[in-house]
Amino acid sequence: MTYPAFKAALAHVAPVFLDKDRTVEKACSLIREAARHGAQIIVFPETYIPAFPVWCALQAPIHNHDLFCELAANTIQVDGPELATIAEVARECGIFVSMGFNEGTHVSGGCIWNSNVLISDEGTVLNHHRKIVPTFYEKLVWAPGDGAGLVVNPTRLGQVGMLICGENTNPLARFTLLAQGEQVHLSTYPPVWPSHDPAVHENYDLKNAILIRAGAHAFEGKLFNLVAAGYLDREARDQLASRDKEAGRILDASPRGISVAIGPSGTPISEIQQEDEGLLYADVDLALCVEPKQ
Repeated sequence: MTYPAFKAALAHVAPVFLDKDRTVEKACSLIREAARHGAQIIVFPETYIPAFPVWCALQAPIHNHDLFCELAANTIQVDGPELATIAEVARECGIFVSMGFNEGTHVSGGCIWNSNVLISDEGTVLNHHRKIVPTFYEKLVWAPGDGAGLVVNPTRLGQVGMLICGENTNPLARFTLLAQGEQVHLSTYPPVWPSHDPAVHENYDLKNAILIRAGAHAFEGKLFNLVAAGYLDREARDQLASRDKEAGRILDASPRGISVAIGPSGTPISEIQQEDEGLLYADVDLALCVEPKQ
């Protein structure tokens, strides 16, 4: 038996807010950058294309119809040209790509899923997963997914599985992957998570919640957990803040997501990236998963 060793890139990055075509262009540029730096896999955040709908936390839904319609118009499909472009870049660069996106369907103009695909270094979609249960205000945007994507894919990098955000708190979803011999777990998160008005109530500690979940899964499975959270850039922040006098204040004081790689001991093996946008690299050696299995 062989134990692959490789460099991973975690994309702690912002999309071009609600613009699928420019976000795909940015994603392709980042894939090429990661490959130039020797990465064999790059993990993008939750619903990177074209945005995470954080506006649902900031205003009542009666004020957000235009944003929902814009998001729906910028959804992509698994067999569409956007992912085909990304897959071709993955093939050209010889790199695996995990991509989060808002998935649409040709049978409905308003049905959207929170989805993720794992694309191989040959440009093939290995797995397509839809978030099973949207969390809290996400239910205003995304339809429930299913268990079809709860699979572990055998690759030259090892046995790779993935879950989206709150699914990493779902014991049965995690067990499904562990029971298939998962060695590399991909976790994706939003850029920011407002749970309360920070002026009147302490907010959900997103950094701590990610570290607890990612560490627990890595420790229980004796595996590597590659975590990629989104980044809220000034363009998206200002656009959302301009819609409501309280939105900017709430966003500025709300907890940000983190990107980090966790080793089989349950502790970080990389820096923790939160405040700055960019690619975070980590070295993965699956030989380190063997001894803890004793």
